[in-house]
Amino acid sequence: MSFRFSQNLVFTAVMNPKILVADDEPDVLNLVASNLCMAGFEVTQVADGLSVIPVVTEHCPDLLVLDLMLPGMSGLDICRTLKANPSTAGVPIIMLTAKAEEVDRIVGLEMGADDYITKPFSPRELVLRVKSVLKRTETQESDSDYLSAGEIVLDKARLRVTVGGRLVDFTAMEITLLRALLERRGFVQSRNALLNKVWGYNSVIDTRTVDTHIRRLREKLGSAADYIETVRGFGYRIR
Repeated sequence: MSFRFSQNLVFTAVMNPKILVADDEPDVLNLVASNLCMAGFEVTQVADGLSVIPVVTEHCPDLLVLDLMLPGMSGLDICRTLKANPSTAGVPIIMLTAKAEEVDRIVGLEMGADDYITKPFSPRELVLRVKSVLKRTETQESDSDYLSAGEIVLDKARLRVTVGGRLVDFTAMEITLLRALLERRGFVQSRNALLNKVWGYNSVIDTRTVDTHIRRLREKLGSAADYIETVRGFGYRIR
């Protein structure tokens, strides 16, 4: 994590994108992970299919590099399951596999994969593909009607919030605050910045207003409350 300073002396934390790599071949797993780490990504590795969905649900990676032939649960089944769940459907997936037939590519893309790379592959090309998919996803999310973090999904058009698929009752102000946090997911926002954005206050007043509403958000989010992180002495962010 690095820090970028702005002219108004408010800093934001710049978080490295998180990549989950799933492959049961140790050499391939290490090759992919090492090249992504050198490119500046934060990488988590798993070597079996059954571990993928729990890791995605818990850590909310920005992208998944997924082998098709995994023990325990195939890459296609993993892709199908993730895309069927609203809380994980937005995680982009690059399939990495030795299956080079056109029909295999078509099936993978039909299951919701964003890209498809066959083995053997160029590590440099893989890194470029990861960057391209992340950039494309970021552009699409900016135009989307939904904002999400893990099991939290905010419908911007209907002003509705679901947690793990369950509709949760929020006030209009609470939704506005949650949206402000979700729109800058991974970035720290100061209490003063949130006061200005959510409540429209241009001068520093009692920042306990923010703390009170954050506490109410956490209470209503229940098991997903930990997605809101407190940055001591500064503010909050959605991880």
